[in-house]
Amino acid sequence: MDALIYTAMSGAERALRGQQVHANNLANIETGGFRANMELSAAQSVNGYGYDDRHMSQLQANAVSTRQGTLKATGRDLDVAIDGNGFFAVQGPTGEAYTRAGAMTLDETGTLKINGNVALGEGGPITLPEYSKIAVGADGTVSIQSPGTTTMQTIDKLKLVKAEASELTKNEAGLLVARSGQPLATDATVVVKPGHLEGSNVSAVEEMVATMSLNRTFEIQMKLFKASDSMAETGNRLIGG
Repeated sequence: MDALIYTAMSGAERALRGQQVHANNLANIETGGFRANMELSAAQSVNGYGYDDRHMSQLQANAVSTRQGTLKATGRDLDVAIDGNGFFAVQGPTGEAYTRAGAMTLDETGTLKINGNVALGEGGPITLPEYSKIAVGADGTVSIQSPGTTTMQTIDKLKLVKAEASELTKNEAGLLVARSGQPLATDATVVVKPGHLEGSNVSAVEEMVATMSLNRTFEIQMKLFKASDSMAETGNRLIGG
């Protein structure tokens, strides 16, 4: 009878953790470039002699959905989006990280930033001199027109990378990082769409359906736990009688 308790309680915990994941996704449905989290779990047998028939749900590291969000035209020179697969590289709190957000800004020193993180070029952080015009090419090339001139000058090129969903995870800051801990290589096939921003790839319908499914799962696990407790009490009475 106690074998059922392992399954019921670990299953209920998995349902609660899953609800937290989907609630966070829904909270970021309007966050530009946000990648939806996907909760993962697997069945695991309980180790030890005599526990062969006991199984529990084991929570695993959350995966990240890499499907593309909706692209919206803004016309702003420093707004960029990635058309298809790929990520922008930024300097995160603990090293190189990646994002699909592309609303770039300039700080007081002329350094390009994305959501407060320094945008990385192929030569490191990108710092722009004074300019009268700026343009970002489809290959990520950042060019400016200096005051008093009529030609565009290339300053650097945004570092653009590609990675499979299984190769990425999120850090504490919500940025994507490589599971290997090593920086990803530059990929020349990534296509940038200037003057656009990508929205969140969270589907409100999918998240609500997943949340309702997890609610039903939690209720079933609680019923199983109560049934196991009732069987244990009945067994104790039989033994005690």
